[in-house]
Amino acid sequence: MVERLSFEDQIRTNKIKSVFLMGFIFCIFLVLGYIFSIIYDPGAFFIIMILSIIISMLYLIISYYNSDKIALASVNAKKASPTEHRMLYHAVDSMAIASGLPKPRIFVMESNQINAFASGRDPQHAVICVTTGLLNKLNKQQLEGVIAHEMAHIANFDIRFMTLTAVMVGMISIASEIFLRSLWFSGGDNRDKGGAIFIILGIILAILAPILAHLVSLAISRKREFTADATGVKFTRYPTGLASALKAIKNEQAPTSQDKHHYAKAMAPLFISNPFKSNISGLFATHPPIDERIKRLEAM
Repeated sequence: MVERLSFEDQIRTNKIKSVFLMGFIFCIFLVLGYIFSIIYDPGAFFIIMILSIIISMLYLIISYYNSDKIALASVNAKKASPTEHRMLYHAVDSMAIASGLPKPRIFVMESNQINAFASGRDPQHAVICVTTGLLNKLNKQQLEGVIAHEMAHIANFDIRFMTLTAVMVGMISIASEIFLRSLWFSGGDNRDKGGAIFIILGIILAILAPILAHLVSLAISRKREFTADATGVKFTRYPTGLASALKAIKNEQAPTSQDKHHYAKAMAPLFISNPFKSNISGLFATHPPIDERIKRLEAM
């Protein structure tokens, strides 16, 4: 007998894991700062950290307030028609009622693939975009499952969460870059101050910290997908719809170069499934394995 999973438990567990991983990224930043403070005098250390924070905050402000516009423009999406895309409008209306959220603006992008994404800084400024392939290939229950998943991203403030994650990763990357360049231009003047061991440790950490932070951000992205799946089930009370849609996505042929042309690589984490159908898995994957997602849904 297969043990049944509770979507409420799945939501709670994945949210806790996401917050824990976010805390881990912050700890990386603190350790990086500590090592830099040992190597440099406090004044230089604060300059590095302040510069990285200012640049990252500028990115946050631009991305946060324009996330929906940037996402839609990158895939050349068009506003959906209430008459031509009637079933899509009905699905969004139903899921907005089920979730208790404002109805998001609805867009359609040209692509033969089955895919969709949500964006926007909060439920009041949210958008949902689906591909023409999704509209042509999915039935009503499958479509509602996908829309519920995207509404779940909106309800869980995932765009805000992932933007904050990107900013923290950016802070680490910028601080590391400034540190490495300062060592290059200083010509080794800091060796006596920090000691050779701390210089070497600082270089290793400056190289590895951005990579580690990026891997953690990918882990957060995968957890948010599991959470959105479970929250989508909470809205529909029908896990079969989303599971069936994911099976349809899994069984699609590999995307052609023309299909890939419709997507920006930076947008890949936003979609319900990686549009590039990459063979990358494990730590470097933007999405959890689709088989694992289906398995969890079927166990709910």
